[in-house]
Amino acid sequence: MIDSDIKKYYFFLKIFFIYSTEIETASERGNTSRGSGRGRSRLTAEEPDVGLDPITPGSRPEPKADAQRLCHPGAPKKNLFPKRTKELKSVVHSAPGWKLFGKVPPRENLQKTSKIIQQEYEARTGRTCKPPPQSSRRKNFEFEPLSTTALILEDRPSNLPAKSVEEALRHRQEYDEMVAEAKKREIKEAYKRKKIMKERFKQEENIASAMVIWINEILPNWEVMRSTRRVRELWWQGLPPSVRGKVWSLAVGNELNITPELYEIFLSRAKERWKSFSETSSENDTEGVSVADREASLELIKLDISRTFPSLYIFQKGGPYHDVLHSILGAYTCYRPDVGYVQGMSFIAAVLILNLEEADAFIAFANLLNKPCQLAFFRVDHSMMLKYFATFEVFFEENLSKLFLHFKSYSLTPDIYLIDWIFTLYSKSLPLDLACRVWDVFCRDGEEFLFRTGLGILRLYEDILLQMDFIHIAQFLTKLPEDITSEKLFSCIAAIQMQNSTKKWTQVFASVMKDIKEGDKNNSPALKS
Repeated sequence: MIDSDIKKYYFFLKIFFIYSTEIETASERGNTSRGSGRGRSRLTAEEPDVGLDPITPGSRPEPKADAQRLCHPGAPKKNLFPKRTKELKSVVHSAPGWKLFGKVPPRENLQKTSKIIQQEYEARTGRTCKPPPQSSRRKNFEFEPLSTTALILEDRPSNLPAKSVEEALRHRQEYDEMVAEAKKREIKEAYKRKKIMKERFKQEENIASAMVIWINEILPNWEVMRSTRRVRELWWQGLPPSVRGKVWSLAVGNELNITPELYEIFLSRAKERWKSFSETSSENDTEGVSVADREASLELIKLDISRTFPSLYIFQKGGPYHDVLHSILGAYTCYRPDVGYVQGMSFIAAVLILNLEEADAFIAFANLLNKPCQLAFFRVDHSMMLKYFATFEVFFEENLSKLFLHFKSYSLTPDIYLIDWIFTLYSKSLPLDLACRVWDVFCRDGEEFLFRTGLGILRLYEDILLQMDFIHIAQFLTKLPEDITSEKLFSCIAAIQMQNSTKKWTQVFASVMKDIKEGDKNNSPALKS
C-alpha cells in the first residue's frame, strides 16, 4: 500500500515537471518571434552552448512513456533535477559580452599606449610636449655607473610633461661626468687586476720552475747545496708548496731522535689520559706534574683547537684535521710534561699538519719547540725573554730610530706585541700563505729572522704608527691589516739590517747575556759598542 502511494506521488511530480517545461518553452518561442532576426543570429553566433538539451516537438518526451518507465520496478532511475547550474554559470561568465540577464557590450582593452596618453594630455591642456634631443639617450653601456643617479638621463613617464631642452642637456652633462668618472675608475681597477694577475702568473711560473730545481737538484744533494748562495736566494723567494714540508723537516732536523713509533707510544698514553681524565693516579704524581696542571692542559687544548684558523673550518670539531691536531698536541703534553700545552702551540702544529704527514708533523713540532727561543717563550722563562726583547730593541733603535723614540715616549715595550708573534710564529697575525713564507726563511736563518720580521712589520706601518697613541698602537699591532702582501712585507724585511756596529744578532744577544750576568740590569737595552 505504501509503495503504491509513493509511486503515485512520483508520477504526479513527473507530470508537473514536464508541464512546467512546456510552458517555459512556449514562452521562449514567443520572445524569439518578437525579436529581430539579426539579434537572434548574433545570439546564436556569440552565445556558447550551455549544455541544455533543447526541447523540440519531435524530441519532446511523452508523459505516458515516462510514467510507464517510472512506475516499472525494473526501470532505471533518472535524476529529476539535473545539477547544471554550476556549468551554466561558468560558461556564462566565460562568454565575453554577455550577462546572465541580458547582453552587454564586449570588454575593451583598457591599456593605453604612451603615445595615446600624451595625445590626450596635449588635447586637454593645449600644450605641446617637445621630446628631448635624441643624443640624450644612453648608448655607452660599457662603463655604466652602478647607481640610481644615472636615471637622470631617462625620460619622464609618458603621462607627465617631457623635459625641456635645457634640462635634458644639463642632465646629459651630469651623466657624462658620471660616466667619465666611472670609466676612469673602471680603467684603474682593470689595470690593477691585470697587474695582480700578471704577478700571480709570474709567481706561478717561478714556483713551477723552482719546484723542478728543488726536486731534481737540491733535495738529492741537500747537505752539500743547502748553504750555497743559489739555494739561499731560491729559499728567500719562497718554497714551492709541493716541497715545503720536506724542506722544513730537513731544515728543522731531528735532534731529539723521535721516531713514528715513539709518537704512537705517546699518543696511546694521551688517549689513556683522556679516558681517565677525572681520575688521579700515582703515576702522574711521579712524573713531577700535578694532576690539576695536566687537566688544565687538556681543557686548554680542546678550547684552543676550536679557535685555530676558524675561517678554514678544517680544525674545528667535525673537520678533517680536528682529530689529527688533537692527537699531536695531546701526545706532546705526554712527551714534554715539563712544558705541557701553552696557548699558541695549536697554530704551529696546524701549519705543520697542512704541510706534513701526522707523524712527521709531530717530529718537526717537537724539535721546533726545542729550539732555545721557542723553549724560552713556551716555558715562560722571564729572564731569557727579557734578553730577547733587549736584543730586539738594539736593532729596533738602529733601523727605526724615530719610531723607537715614539714607542719610548709611551713606554710601549716589545713584550706587548712580540709575545703573540713569537708564540705563534706569525701564523695567527699574518695571512696563512704569507706566514708560510715567513716560516720558509725562518727555517733557513733561525730565530734571528723572527725578530727581523717583526722589525719589517714595524717598518711597513711606520708612518701609521707614528700618528697613534699607546692604546691604538697596541690594538693595531695585535690585529694587523688583512690586506698585507708578501711583496711589500719582504721588501721591508730586506731593508732591515741585522747588524749593529759590525755586530750581528748572535753577538749582540751574547753581549746582552753577559751584561745581565754581571748584574748591570739598569742599563738601557740599546747597547753602545
